Amino acid sequence: MNTLTCIAKITAKEAHRNIVFSELTKIVLPTLKEQGCINYDLHTDNENGNVFMFHENWESEQDLNNHLESAHIKECFSVIGEMLESVEITKLSKVNV
Repeated sequence: MNTLTCIAKITAKEAHRNIVFSELTKIVLPTLKEQGCINYDLHTDNENGNVFMFHENWESEQDLNNHLESAHIKECFSVIGEMLESVEITKLSKVNV
């Protein structure tokens, strides 16, 4: 099985950092219960408190796509969407050596 790794970098506008953080923490537990979710870890940047990073592993790209369409993700981003500077999503595959 080739897992799909996803790195999501979410940068909040300075004035909304605390609300964005609060809303992002709310999606962790529901996501961990989703089909195909191996891990879903939320991090903050040590040098820029406005930057949040999710390190995620999924059993398949379809599982990730289902996650992105889930009610809790859509609700979260409907709340924080205008509070963000940017969202970057990178999908990675492990190189076996």
